[in-house]
Amino acid sequence: MRQNMRNFFQKLAAPVVAGVISLAALTGTTFAEQWEKTVVLANGQKVYWNAWGGSETYNNYISWVVDRVEEDYGIELIHVKLTDTADAVRRVLAEKSAGRDENGSIDLIWINGENFRQMKENGLLFGPFVENLPNFKLIDTDEKPSTILDFTLPTDGYESPWGMAQLIFIHDHARVPNPPKSISAFMEYAKANPGRVTYPALPDFTGTTFMKQVLYEVSDNPSRLLVDAGDEFDQETEKLWAWLDEIRPYLWREGKQFPKNGDEMIQLLDDGEIDFAYSFNVGSASNAIQEGKLPETARSFVMENGTIGNTHFVAIPYNSAHKQAAQVVANFLMSPEAQARKQDPEYWGEITVLSMSQLKDEDKARFNTIPRHEATLSNDELGKSLSEPHSSWMTMIEAKWLSKFGS
Repeated sequence: MRQNMRNFFQKLAAPVVAGVISLAALTGTTFAEQWEKTVVLANGQKVYWNAWGGSETYNNYISWVVDRVEEDYGIELIHVKLTDTADAVRRVLAEKSAGRDENGSIDLIWINGENFRQMKENGLLFGPFVENLPNFKLIDTDEKPSTILDFTLPTDGYESPWGMAQLIFIHDHARVPNPPKSISAFMEYAKANPGRVTYPALPDFTGTTFMKQVLYEVSDNPSRLLVDAGDEFDQETEKLWAWLDEIRPYLWREGKQFPKNGDEMIQLLDDGEIDFAYSFNVGSASNAIQEGKLPETARSFVMENGTIGNTHFVAIPYNSAHKQAAQVVANFLMSPEAQARKQDPEYWGEITVLSMSQLKDEDKARFNTIPRHEATLSNDELGKSLSEPHSSWMTMIEAKWLSKFGS
């Protein structure tokens, strides 16, 4: 199955890079000359970066980026903190409907999945621009195909990768030394330990990802999840809803209430109310320990047959008022300096999008010296990363979950 899925993604990715036209080729200038012009024009511009603001760790990292792009490029980067990325998408769509095709209010968006699909399908994106960024040549598009395939949708150069995530599970090793490592084992654990297991209410992305993880494991045909759900949604998700109905009486508060998000799950884990929390940041347990939000005995684990992973990106709205500066920020986010800091668990702890083979020795050294807290899994321990299903599964799962359990 793994080889078949790899072949599937190779076919999808084939036209992506070829379809991106270099701006330098169009203008007759060299790549370096064109980029130098972009950097010069970016100096003094403001960039309104709409990015999720629900994590102190992430916000601190973005604050560091703010300082660095000001220092190196004279760009004033302003973090517009979002609770839901869809709000930014709706704003750009509203501006297009109102005929505001220039001087838009958003210059850069942290984005992936359904939000990217909505923007791409509605013509809300500037680009293609990614191949015009010098650091894109450092991206590991071969071994990390999700850097050019967003929830199976080819990015076509309209969004720039800046981080990779994988679903992890967090527990207190002192309380639960042998956690369940499959969805079926989770069911057994829940029945043996009523009230100790839960998941975030949808549409929180951690809760939705957990739904997709369950679906992968109970599905008779997981490769079907890589294409549009279409008319087969009810049939293909029948076992998912049966699993959720079966486990509900054994959930925290008997499944009558759910945590709002992954951060609340970590709080409940720290309070001793539940035994497992989930996160899409592989360094989340280490971060929480350092911030005093989890005990030193907290540890991470993954499912034995793999967990869902993806790439997140930044994209530029079609009507951005500061496209040059937005591209410079996107390029900086892919730099070895920014990527190494992002992988350091002291600052974030996330998997890099870069290919080590493409880096200079001094840049490789940035990564080789990164400490790894024992609560953060190594790349080998993370195991297989399951590809994100087509984004249609996410939206349909969220809608049905809300109709069944949302009241």
